[in-house]
Amino acid sequence: MAKRIRKRDLIIEFLQLITGIGLKKGKKAAPRFELGIKDLQSSALPLGHAAVREIVSSSADRISCPRKHLLVLCNGHGEDLIAVRILEALHELLPDLSLSVLPLVGEGQSFDSAISLGWLKRIGPSARLPSGGFSNQSFRGLWGDIAAGLLGISWDQWTCVRQSVKKGVVILAVGDLLPLFFAWSSAVDFGFVGTPKSDYTWISGPNYALSDCYHRIKGTEWDPWEYFLMRSFRCKVVAVRDRLTARGLRRKGVKAQAPGNPMMDGLRKSICPSEFERYRRLLLLCGSRMPEAAQNFENLLHAILLTESPKPLAIFVPLGVEPSLMEVQSILKAFGFQKTPLPAKNIGAQAAWLKNTTLVFIGPAQFPLWSSWVEVGLANAGTATEQLVGLGIPSLSLPGRGPQFQKSFAMRQSRLLGGAVIPCSSPAGLAERLNLLLRDRPLRNRLGAVGARRMGGPGGSLALADLIAKQLVR
Repeated sequence: MAKRIRKRDLIIEFLQLITGIGLKKGKKAAPRFELGIKDLQSSALPLGHAAVREIVSSSADRISCPRKHLLVLCNGHGEDLIAVRILEALHELLPDLSLSVLPLVGEGQSFDSAISLGWLKRIGPSARLPSGGFSNQSFRGLWGDIAAGLLGISWDQWTCVRQSVKKGVVILAVGDLLPLFFAWSSAVDFGFVGTPKSDYTWISGPNYALSDCYHRIKGTEWDPWEYFLMRSFRCKVVAVRDRLTARGLRRKGVKAQAPGNPMMDGLRKSICPSEFERYRRLLLLCGSRMPEAAQNFENLLHAILLTESPKPLAIFVPLGVEPSLMEVQSILKAFGFQKTPLPAKNIGAQAAWLKNTTLVFIGPAQFPLWSSWVEVGLANAGTATEQLVGLGIPSLSLPGRGPQFQKSFAMRQSRLLGGAVIPCSSPAGLAERLNLLLRDRPLRNRLGAVGARRMGGPGGSLALADLIAKQLVR
């Protein structure tokens, strides 16, 4: 008799804990748990008091309690920018959520502002690699990174992730295979935002390259070992950059979604100042990795000086961390430019240089302002080129020796953006195509419209943050 009473008491306590109601008062159970006495008695294993509490606790955590710590892993400058946008939106949605980031490549300077404000924490070791994070594009770059300590750094970072797991984190991986593998190997729930790959790169291509055949056989640009990790039962979110890529992954059993592209957030169109109406306006993006960026700047500047324009040219050069203002100015001086006073205030420029009818403006972190003023981009960059084209500005590129921006990367980028960025083989060839674009406004508009469709509109960060909040963090 005592055992029966004890069992009945345990069942009543179990129901009370799950439903949050006192059954003795005759209240109805919550609709999400329609459990009766017979359902519990049908269990093959009797539950002890400790077992009941363990099941109740884990069920409550899984269903209603928000997890308190999210760790973000990302591996590259462009991935850092995307991660920042998502984190900002997530912080707005869940201000009490503890957020930390581990940049796997580079020093993660994109996160400095959020860290200084106190709502984001950076953990783990970081280091600048010789390839700038582009070692996957050449054996030479990979060997240089290994010689610089890549394997040791990666081991330390993986160890840091494993230690963070003990503190009850969930993980969001932003990038490609490396952060995805780190998240999968952590043995905790994780999400994945796959930023660099799109099926447009092979569907829009000439279809005779070996890589195109390989992707066509797979049905997606993602590799089998990558979508194997995405199919893990612990992977709660898979988000990719476009619906075409999501469809290809779903055919492989991955529950992929395309809620939006965070790259287009934070960019607002502004009216070009009247002082520049008489100029043909260009934006020059030389990349962010030295010494390659300096070489790109020289090549693009050479092409500009070969351009035949009846109107004066205004060249806007927004700078990041590299190359520095001093390095760019030394190149301008070597090309015969002279420093000149700024023609107007509040245009974001730190310096202006003039040669004949070509005026060059230099300003740190002015891409969001200047990108909407220009007619054509000259762009040897990754993420910034995609953002510029996403604003409807067609671009020309001039591949160099790499490792960041070489011919294979430029061709892939052109396919991704539907031809809205056109790779050129020489400065003279770029100057010829630039003359054509400046003369043909309808052509500029058509190419810009294609690029804008491929990139999508703003709002992707908030959509991703909402998805992560609902399916990963809670």
